[in-house]
Amino acid sequence: YDLLDEQLSDHRLKGLLAFDATLGSHLGPRSPTSLLGLYYRLAGEIGGLAGAQMLPKGGMGAVVAAIRAAAEQAGVSIRPASPVAKVVVEKGRAVGVVTQGGETLRAKTVVSAINPATTILDLVGPREVDTGFVRKVKNIRMKGDAAKLHLALDRPLQFSGVDAAGHKGRLVIAPSPDHVERAFNPSKYGEFSPEPVMEITLPSLADVSLAPSGACVLSAVVQYAPYALRAGWAVGRPQFLKAIMAQLETYAPGIGATVRHAELLTPADIEARYRMPGGHWHHGELQADQMLVSRPVSGWSGYDTPLEGLFLAGAGSHPGGGISGAPGLNAARRIIAMRA
Repeated sequence: YDLLDEQLSDHRLKGLLAFDATLGSHLGPRSPTSLLGLYYRLAGEIGGLAGAQMLPKGGMGAVVAAIRAAAEQAGVSIRPASPVAKVVVEKGRAVGVVTQGGETLRAKTVVSAINPATTILDLVGPREVDTGFVRKVKNIRMKGDAAKLHLALDRPLQFSGVDAAGHKGRLVIAPSPDHVERAFNPSKYGEFSPEPVMEITLPSLADVSLAPSGACVLSAVVQYAPYALRAGWAVGRPQFLKAIMAQLETYAPGIGATVRHAELLTPADIEARYRMPGGHWHHGELQADQMLVSRPVSGWSGYDTPLEGLFLAGAGSHPGGGISGAPGLNAARRIIAMRA
């Protein structure tokens, strides 16, 4: 917050940067260490543009399909719909996994890209790992504050003051850093933001295959939606959706009349649907004590674990979540180096 005031005068630009600095974290722009979030965002680069974003043709499903095709071409055998029930441990070493269907798959190396807490506490089990490491894993803060909104609209939107090219880009509702801070404040007490801030994309404008002719799809990440909502999400969901739609109506008049279907995923929904404790897409807060050499926990930032043969390669490892593939690449390099 102080840096924005020192360097910038336009409250709209300051609002955008305050939003970027706190996106996906339990922080407001006045919170200590919030600047690290902005640095993390700007560390990403696409096409030579720092902090840029892109929409793949066909949506994220197309990215998954491309990765799968490349993996299979390289000789990888993929077993979809085969959730792992446990990691097999023998003599202090991970030697394979058992699926929920009861099948045992043995391997010299087990690599997990899911949440570190799920991996260590549920699949491995605390008894198989050093108690100090288990304690650190239990202390990872991972309660999400971001919700995901999907809207199916019967016609393209028109945001006030935004031209056609702008609608194909990234739209952020965060009028000022003070607005972002006010949106954050209720989450400290287990309440959602009555005037939420959000990041919006209209992917069907860039990829017409995502919606019928003349229709439109809206996707948004909305803050702040605390995982442990005081009133419970069964009660709070329709109220929060109403608050989101009211905010959208301010910037895109008439949007409410165009909605044919709405899906709001709260952190609790994300946890249940994707087996992601706390519903946090980074598998843990990206704050000073949970970043870099302290990710996922201090003393174990090298992708290996106290359990020989088990490696962590997901968003809970350095550098964190997003679609960079960096944790997996780094983990693969670490495994190869340890085998050499």
